[in-house]
Amino acid sequence: MTASRTLTARSAWNDVPRHQVRRFAEIAMADVPALAEEIMSEIQREYPHLPVVLDDSGEPMALVGIRRAIEAFVQHVAHADYPVGRPTVPPGVFQDFGRGEGLNGRSLDALQATYRMGVRLAWRRFAEIGQRIDIPPPAMYELVDAGYEYLDGLVDQSVRGYAEAAARQAGERLRLQRRLMELLLVEHHRGDPADALAERAARIGWPLPGKVAVGVLLRPAREAMAPAVGQGVLLDMEYEQPRMVVPEPGAAGRPELLHRALAGWSGAIGPPVPVADAAKSLRWAEAAVRLMRRGLLPAGEVLYCTEHTEALVLLQPEELIEDLAARCLAPLAHCGAAHGRRLAETLLAWLETRGGAPEVAARLGVHPQTVRYRLRQIRELWGSAIDDPDRRFELELVLRAQRLRGALGTPSP
Repeated sequence: MTASRTLTARSAWNDVPRHQVRRFAEIAMADVPALAEEIMSEIQREYPHLPVVLDDSGEPMALVGIRRAIEAFVQHVAHADYPVGRPTVPPGVFQDFGRGEGLNGRSLDALQATYRMGVRLAWRRFAEIGQRIDIPPPAMYELVDAGYEYLDGLVDQSVRGYAEAAARQAGERLRLQRRLMELLLVEHHRGDPADALAERAARIGWPLPGKVAVGVLLRPAREAMAPAVGQGVLLDMEYEQPRMVVPEPGAAGRPELLHRALAGWSGAIGPPVPVADAAKSLRWAEAAVRLMRRGLLPAGEVLYCTEHTEALVLLQPEELIEDLAARCLAPLAHCGAAHGRRLAETLLAWLETRGGAPEVAARLGVHPQTVRYRLRQIRELWGSAIDDPDRRFELELVLRAQRLRGALGTPSP
């Protein structure tokens, strides 16, 4: 309900003779300076922690706002036509009050309490004036209703200023956070970025951790809200592949929180590294995401690189591994695809078990005699090189990489 609806053409206030209304307005307007001072003094007594901000003339802005608010209300209720809408006060004053509370990290509770106090004190003064000039009680009751509805309008202005301040602070924090992440995730080839990191971290109140892990996310097919990764985790959704910096990734409760927050997302979180090496963690996370997109790592969830070390080490340097494979597996070139694959699987099982035919057969799920036959062929193909430790290591490396790519079968448990 607005003030204009309280003081309607059929209201008790409207029935008050015009000369009494004008007299009420004259007395009330003359009392505005003293009433504003009284309200200001009471606010300072009840809420001494509220700062006193001075305007350009050196007068408290709160006192100016109180005075203008009372004047606007008195002018409104004294107007012959009772214009539609609440009395208007220059919005800058009360928006500034709300904006100031927001910028200083305070809630609006105390500010709204001061507004209610002001209305209560103003009503007490208006009631005295009404009694003095014989304005009927029903009309004065409507007046107090209009006053509290007017209060709603002042609160609305303050809430708007408060919201503007919150949005501005959020935008500024996001800008500063992005600058911090940019510095964290760049490769530092020379120089010590510790001081710059500490300065940027302090500006957003982010304690520099001992270790971090960097995550790279793949956006879901459908538009999704930014994951609620919790306080302390830096998240930048502006990248095509959103990035996040997780402080102390092994801290109690952190993995569980991230698991819940990242449900429905996919991507990878790099290994924990010292904060100065965050770019290295990012590099591994990006490598894991590339393998996910190729189907070489599980998709549809957020993976931890530390749980897929073998795949990342063996599949990421493709050119080197492929060149090594071409050299190490050259003896299989003339064996035919199917037979060459069986020999490669047998060779890998033998290298992994370091056992005899029964152990290898159990791993492959074939007869030991079959394994003996294949092992004889393998020794014929590689000769004495098969006994060289360095050559066996290279063979196991390339054969494991091929198995990860799906070129070889998975051994029996």
